Amino acid sequence: MKQVSTSFLLIFLVFLSSLAFGQKDPKAKAVLDGMSKKYQSLNGFTANFDFTFSDAGVVQDRQQGELAVKGEKYRLKLPDQEIFNDGKTVWTFIQSDGYKEVTINDVSQMEGELTPSNIYKMYETGYNYRLLADNTYKGKPVQVVLLVAQKADSPFKEVKLMVDKNTQDLLAWEMSDGQGGTLSYSFREMKQAPSLSADYFVFDPKKYPGIEIIDLR
Repeated sequence: MKQVSTSFLLIFLVFLSSLAFGQKDPKAKAVLDGMSKKYQSLNGFTANFDFTFSDAGVVQDRQQGELAVKGEKYRLKLPDQEIFNDGKTVWTFIQSDGYKEVTINDVSQMEGELTPSNIYKMYETGYNYRLLADNTYKGKPVQVVLLVAQKADSPFKEVKLMVDKNTQDLLAWEMSDGQGGTLSYSFREMKQAPSLSADYFVFDPKKYPGIEIIDLR
């Protein structure tokens, strides 16, 4: 009888812990709201960043890139590709060994994907979240928030955000696909850039004679 009661108690405690995790932690929400408000008030910024892809804890790829964001618009540059998003259209430009190609999509076709322009507000829909223990990142005190996808078919099961405790800056984040794959990003040299023009986020194929255009709209 005692063994049955103990087993029931363990099951009950597991149920309570899962129920609590399914909720949206108000302390975590305060951190996320502060971060989101900070970046929306910038009215545009640029940054360099480090990107790492790991599979089962083993680093498979490591790159550095450049980023510009203004509202829903962004421009992302990596060594082998550049992505332009003007809020309506997305251009993915690839250039290597003399070959040039651009793939064109409507923004609506990319719905549900995590992008540089929505990382600051992705927590608003589709995720539960909780505040983890405070930590340090590159010598700075950070508040760590863990987001957990509500749907089983979400491309990323968990997202961990590291927010500077003093400035509310998003310093880094990690995204896990639930199958051992982890994407890690960290910002360097972030600067406010309210003067970014709308044209900066538009790809002009006329500048690249002979480019192959793949229009999927």
